[in-house]
Amino acid sequence: MTTGDTDIKVRILLAAKKLFAKHGFEKTTVRQICEEAGANVALVSYHFGGKENMFGALFEQFFPNDQISKVNPHLSPLDGVKLIVSEVTKFRYRDPQLIGIIQQEIIMNTERIQKIREHVMPMWRLLRNWLRQGEEQGIFQFRSLDTAFMSIVGTLLFHRHTEYWAIMLDEGKPELDQMIEDLSIFILAGLQYKLK
Repeated sequence: MTTGDTDIKVRILLAAKKLFAKHGFEKTTVRQICEEAGANVALVSYHFGGKENMFGALFEQFFPNDQISKVNPHLSPLDGVKLIVSEVTKFRYRDPQLIGIIQQEIIMNTERIQKIREHVMPMWRLLRNWLRQGEEQGIFQFRSLDTAFMSIVGTLLFHRHTEYWAIMLDEGKPELDQMIEDLSIFILAGLQYKLK
């Protein structure tokens, strides 16, 4: 593949990501994506084999798969939970469009969530294992692992500044470091973190 091919492929994926986040996968056409990318419609078939494959390519291109695969699963439960809070929050700030796509697909319970699962579940499995280990070691306390896990996922994925919530918020969007610190404190308090 030439540099020009790579450039147009990335431009198409960036356009798809923008439009899927704004309008949803179903309401976005290949023609709209190509207009946004300044590309010929035939290039979608050439590079991706269609819109469905383009959806999967978004996660190959923009999701931090390599980063996740390099995480040490033997971190302490405290360090592991802090790492997940930090990295998910950084990713949310860096790529709100992909986060929006993930949220839409989960809420709509589409067949595409299986493609999302392939990419995101390794990270969530790490979190769940660290929670279990932390509870076994007595540094976290909770009644239900499922509830603790889903509460953290909800806190990390669905906390965002949107127009809907604007009338309830006074402080504006916090800086990334402040958000990571605030979420870490909140989540660790919910886990009743105890230093042994």
